[in-house]
Amino acid sequence: MRSAADSAPGADPDAAPRLPKQARLRCKPEFDRVFQNGRKVVDRHLVAWILPLAHTSGPSRIGLVVSRKVGNAVVRNRTKRLLREAFRHLAPGIPHPVEIVIVPRPAGLPTKATEARSSLRHLLSVYARGPRRKGGSPRTPARPEPPGDGRG
Repeated sequence: MRSAADSAPGADPDAAPRLPKQARLRCKPEFDRVFQNGRKVVDRHLVAWILPLAHTSGPSRIGLVVSRKVGNAVVRNRTKRLLREAFRHLAPGIPHPVEIVIVPRPAGLPTKATEARSSLRHLLSVYARGPRRKGGSPRTPARPEPPGDGRG
């Protein structure tokens, strides 16, 4: 016996499972929190802000910001579908739950699911390595302070 969902118009029984709503960032304050407090990670195809979740019980969540510079509505929607699908495949392998906001770069747009998945995997691995320090030594001032109180 078929259920009501199986007979619904447009319901494809062979379609891949969707990314659940609790795995998405949906409102402006959520995006703003990740933009302000998250760590920016850059790739050839994507720019991502990644923020670790304080509570570890929830799933990792994704938000997408796809500007009109990327293309027309068809291109933007396809890009979002590719990135959501890539995240759906990679989310179970993320050791600690994070919130990610992804902004695709117009010049290096991922056009295939494998490109989107590898690019997102690369961003997550760069994030997992921790912040990069230039030069490897602690910060030192460029010019030492002159002796005295600076009044010349």
